[in-house]
Amino acid sequence: MAEKQPISCKRRPSDSITDTESCEVKECEGSYAAWLTVAGSTLVYYASFGVMSSFGFFQDYYNTEFLKDTPTSAIAFIGTLQMALMNMLAAVSGALCDRYGVKYLYLGSSTGTIIALLLLSAIQPGQFWQVFMTQGLLMGLAIAFGVQPALTVVGQHFKERRALAMGLVSTGSAFGGIGFPLMFERLLPSVGFANALRLAALKIAICYSLALCISTSKPSGKPERRSCGSLIDFRGFLDLRYAILCVGTWFAILGLWIPSYYIKPYTNAAYQGNTISKYFLCIMNGSSIMGAILGGLLGDHIGRLNILWPITLVSGCLCLFIWLLSNSMATLILFICVYGFSTSSVTALSSSVIGQMTPDDKLGARIGAFYSVVAIASLVGTPIGGALIANDKEKDGYRGLILFSGTALIIGSIFMFGSRLLHDRNWRQVW
Repeated sequence: MAEKQPISCKRRPSDSITDTESCEVKECEGSYAAWLTVAGSTLVYYASFGVMSSFGFFQDYYNTEFLKDTPTSAIAFIGTLQMALMNMLAAVSGALCDRYGVKYLYLGSSTGTIIALLLLSAIQPGQFWQVFMTQGLLMGLAIAFGVQPALTVVGQHFKERRALAMGLVSTGSAFGGIGFPLMFERLLPSVGFANALRLAALKIAICYSLALCISTSKPSGKPERRSCGSLIDFRGFLDLRYAILCVGTWFAILGLWIPSYYIKPYTNAAYQGNTISKYFLCIMNGSSIMGAILGGLLGDHIGRLNILWPITLVSGCLCLFIWLLSNSMATLILFICVYGFSTSSVTALSSSVIGQMTPDDKLGARIGAFYSVVAIASLVGTPIGGALIANDKEKDGYRGLILFSGTALIIGSIFMFGSRLLHDRNWRQVW
């Protein structure tokens, strides 16, 4: 079912060739199969990227209970290894999706993620390396072959409304970032950590099964090129616009995930005894849902890169001028809501910008090559931030972490702005 060819679009004989091609694109983009594929990819994002977006819960739980004798920065490496592996293997998984479709990639990704969660549920407290290898390495490898194909297969169905479609898919990670932490918080006191992980594995199995039933892909099916090297396409870096955008995204990702990892321990240090900080990750992910949808809509109408660089700049300024200077819980809640809203566009729009300068049959490989470079930033950014915490029991001890996060985002926005200027100096141009 996953490899079934999507509904074809018919030409009207009265149309010119140009008008007919435009009509075909619009009809295909609005087809039943195309939007079902968006729904399937959203489910995959929920069950894969959503688990990674929930690592703020694991970070806090491991710090206080499960791995309490392990340094904070070491625990952060578990989450960042997942993110780095997802990005490093994006080139391969995206190219495999281009060539063969999503069926076997989804099967492998779901199986690996479920096995990782079941193994994690059997680990005893205090065993850092077992957690690192299971949740960081095994789960990261499994998720890598679900996230990028879920995005690539949507790109195969959409062109004019690609930013909106990819933005909708990215809401899956936000919903997962709400659903999984709430699930763990509620189940932890009653059934325990191990059983909560097993129930999460069941939920992931259901999501992937539904995605397999409703997703369709358009594999190129080129059996003549089977070498590993042919799966990785780094020729996009010959385009200066692509290369500079990659540098900007690298710096942005360096600081992007720091608030979601450390906002809860920061709040507990600044406002001891508060009862609301456990919901902050859910609030942040909830705000990102509307941000991803609105960013996609605006990106398709006024230009994806025209939205990407200023929203990245705003995200950095939020860290430096609201989070750093906050002196009340209300200000902190404001930061969480606005930051979640803005950063969802940073993650959602980059892929659609790459799609504007990439041939359709190389979309997965080019997006994958892009994020395999960005993977380095996703690996080291959050642990560097953790190492900059002077005292995790005091509010002022987080000053270095906040400065690092905001500065990295602002530097990233400057490079993104440079890529926009290389595209076209006419500000009215949709880019």
